[in-house]
Amino acid sequence: MGDPKGFMTTPRQTPTRRPVDLRLMDWREVYEDFPRQHLEKQAGRCMSCGIPFCHQGCPLGNLIPEWNDLVHRKDWREAIERLHATNNFPEFTGTLCPAPCEAACVLAINDDAVTIKQVEIEIIDRAWDEGWVPPQVPEQKTGKKVAVVGSGPAGLAAAQQLTRVGHDVVVFERADRIGGLLRYGIPEFKMEKSRLDRRLEQMVAEGTHFRASVDVGTDLTVEQLRADYDAVVLAGGATAWRDIPAAGRDAEGVYQAMEFLPWANHVQQGDIDAPPVSAQGKDVVIIGGGDTGADCLGTSHRQGARSVTQLEIMPTPPEHRTANMPWPTYPTVYRVSSAHEEGGERLFSVNTTEFVADADGRLAGIRIVEVKRGDNGFEPVEGTEQELPAQLVLLAMGFVGPEKGRLLNDLEVELDERGNVARRDDYMSSADGVFVAGDMGRGQSLIVWAISEGRAAAAGVDAYLTGRTVLPRPIDPSDRQLA
Repeated sequence: MGDPKGFMTTPRQTPTRRPVDLRLMDWREVYEDFPRQHLEKQAGRCMSCGIPFCHQGCPLGNLIPEWNDLVHRKDWREAIERLHATNNFPEFTGTLCPAPCEAACVLAINDDAVTIKQVEIEIIDRAWDEGWVPPQVPEQKTGKKVAVVGSGPAGLAAAQQLTRVGHDVVVFERADRIGGLLRYGIPEFKMEKSRLDRRLEQMVAEGTHFRASVDVGTDLTVEQLRADYDAVVLAGGATAWRDIPAAGRDAEGVYQAMEFLPWANHVQQGDIDAPPVSAQGKDVVIIGGGDTGADCLGTSHRQGARSVTQLEIMPTPPEHRTANMPWPTYPTVYRVSSAHEEGGERLFSVNTTEFVADADGRLAGIRIVEVKRGDNGFEPVEGTEQELPAQLVLLAMGFVGPEKGRLLNDLEVELDERGNVARRDDYMSSADGVFVAGDMGRGQSLIVWAISEGRAAAAGVDAYLTGRTVLPRPIDPSDRQLA
């Protein structure tokens, strides 16, 4: 413990966000650089608790007190070794994770939590700058071939772990580039794709093979897949989106979030000059108050929306923890993301009743009503109906599980009661040699769970193929505390 009194003498400090008027002119990440000396003092706030509850909050089991102490003592080289011991991709979690570790920080009981997430991203950024992230090429090959279906964080974590212990791994992705939602879904202002690209370069150098634009189950049949590979990891995510049964849903101008967000990524990749679905000059309504809704909000701002309104059926969250969300659980409190800071209106306790179209079938507005909880769920409040102008509505209401298409049907895997791919403690599905990791088996969840499950599934695959236990032991896939 580098500074025994750090948590008492140093207040919490986080990076400054770039001015709104400037950051809306580009798609770069929104935060200013954070001076290294400030970061080292922030790391010194870690209390080195007897029982570090940050471990309970982090599904990856990150050695948080250890690398906090190392950063405070300026031993950055050893800090990245500790960080990589449990997390293949700290640059992804350091930018995208909502930091349940900070909610579980012991200091957060009565003070501001340690800036764990910021320490994490600064460690990996410096490690890349210093050349401390070399490829880890396996010394021996097993001769076993593994197919990973899906190239999001779960698939990439499984692939990297399996490659490093000597298996021949091929990652299949149906999109035209590797990365899953990291590539086409997460806006550039939340995570610049250079972070993803340099990690993929490392994985290629280690021996992982990537095949984009391959829809497994159609372009590559299940029969071919099973014949060519000794094991399969399903990591295709929970991509079946939740819809809304309101009248007028078929009006032109109503889109799912994932029919909108990827186009902005394609523009930033240089594929197209302008997105075919754009918020420019429009009154935009976003239905859904979560992270995906915030991504739509920030994207709409940058595309030049005339107005943006975000709707949430749940009541306004409290500012602070309440009795039913005690420490160290992750609290559902009112949060202001960088996108919310940039503008727009947020409406809580409202439900959509109708999409209003003009004579040509184009969206012109949306009718909403205030709601309250009743015996039968959310009930409308009489006399609170209103109509909002809208030429673009984005549905960001989450996902209901994996797509039930040809791949799962032909593999004949069993589904659990939630419609996800059922799996055992070793992450194998009901089909021999077919494993599942991340949202495809867990349901929509956090990026830290995706990476954790990818690592755990890799351990299950390796044990299945070789009988050894050299990779970290799997976590229990039935543990859904942060789902």
